[in-house]
Amino acid sequence: MKILAMYLPQFHEIEENNRWWGKGYTEWTAVKNAQKYFSAHMQPRVPLNDNYYDLSDKSGSVWKWQADLAREYGVYGFCIYHYWFKTGSQLLEKPMEILLRHPEIDLNYCICWANETWKRTWYSVKREILKKQEYGDRSEWENHFNYLLQFFKDPRYIKIDNKPVVNIYHSYEIPYLKEMRDVWDELARQSGFAGIYLVVGNTGAIQRETRIDAIDAYYNYEPGNTSKHIMSRMDRTFRKIRHGVKKYGMRLIKRKKAPCPDAATTYYKYTTLLTSYNSKKCYLGTFSAYDDTPRRQYKGAIIKSTPGEFYSNLMEIKTTLHALNRDDDFVYITAWNEWGEGAYLEPDTMNQYKYLEAIKKAVRD
Repeated sequence: MKILAMYLPQFHEIEENNRWWGKGYTEWTAVKNAQKYFSAHMQPRVPLNDNYYDLSDKSGSVWKWQADLAREYGVYGFCIYHYWFKTGSQLLEKPMEILLRHPEIDLNYCICWANETWKRTWYSVKREILKKQEYGDRSEWENHFNYLLQFFKDPRYIKIDNKPVVNIYHSYEIPYLKEMRDVWDELARQSGFAGIYLVVGNTGAIQRETRIDAIDAYYNYEPGNTSKHIMSRMDRTFRKIRHGVKKYGMRLIKRKKAPCPDAATTYYKYTTLLTSYNSKKCYLGTFSAYDDTPRRQYKGAIIKSTPGEFYSNLMEIKTTLHALNRDDDFVYITAWNEWGEGAYLEPDTMNQYKYLEAIKKAVRD
């Protein structure tokens, strides 16, 4: 199995975040300001050696450190979030452009188009649209492809059968997905490729992509996929009861509201079940842990895990893929560096390198 870690590029300052969240805002702002909601709540999280890196560093030194770390511990590559809006407007594009300018950095990568409208929902503030996602027509699709082409031509960019791998988080929101894909295939062939390889997300959204003639495969984004679609009714009901009791208890004793933690093992046991959907392959996925209270405060979700449990889940996934004769499949991990969601592999002061060691051992074993 080839570990693909989802990668968040929001660790640098941009004009839009300064305007929306305050001067100097990056993902580290939320991480540093995280609150502890109960005695065993492991917040705030602190990167090992206080490594609050800045992805706008043009030297590429951060990318070099991350690439070396990933390679040492058996991570095959990164699936980097890409934020493209209509008329070529982008957000958080600088880190990947810096990576492109440093071909000496040994890192496999592909993109995941995080095609969502940006909304003001963090920190319990009133919902407000910050940047709307729109898709346009052929000229827009060509513009988008032409921007991505510079990355597709990078020898480090991940390809399958000479097709650049393009992941889309919520493809069902794209009204003319098949038409857009046909244009991208056409442009890819003109550029010397065999087309594109389109992988769409099975996420925590209500909808799944059903236009199978427009896609090549799915990837299972965890824990959202399991939470929304795969978990048994019994586990779902038990979780709802636990959360309800916790919420009522907090109200009864008039204490500060607090989230109710779940166990990762409740989710891990489902991560091997969805191997295909609508006759298309599903690339399996899992997650290291989850805690988005730095972003969503007491309304956040917490899923607690241990490196040992994470390793066991990886071995279950590996065994499943072997039984399916899919040993070379990608496995999508949430995430390399989602610190604001408590889903990261990078070393911290609490677990240091243990989650990375779990990957290295699973890949080796």
